[in-house]
Amino acid sequence: EVQLQASGGGLVQAGGSLRLSCATSGFSFDDFVMGWFRQAPGREREGLACIDTRPGITDYVDSVKGRFTISVDNAQTTVYLQMDSLKPEDTAVYYCAADRGIYCGGPHLPLAFEYDHWGQGTEVTVSS
Repeated sequence: EVQLQASGGGLVQAGGSLRLSCATSGFSFDDFVMGWFRQAPGREREGLACIDTRPGITDYVDSVKGRFTISVDNAQTTVYLQMDSLKPEDTAVYYCAADRGIYCGGPHLPLAFEYDHWGQGTEVTVSS
């Protein structure tokens, strides 16, 4: 059974950093693409980043390029989202997702509906 559990959210001042973690089980990173999303109140879920470890591809939405970094641990059981230079507009609930058969590195990030497996959200609040 594919399982994902996100953690690491919290309250941080603008300009600060947070690292989100997504602990996984039940699948191999060699077969799955992993992604991070966020959803602010009243807004649609937004894709932020994806990683495909086998070819070594990462991709980001423009709004977080240069500030956020997606990575995996050596054991390939945990996916991270390092978030630097945080802004108040980064305030949202953040989710990790995983699925096979989708493509990271195309003309746009994989969309939310393309992922079947989701972790519970972790809340990030950035104060000004």
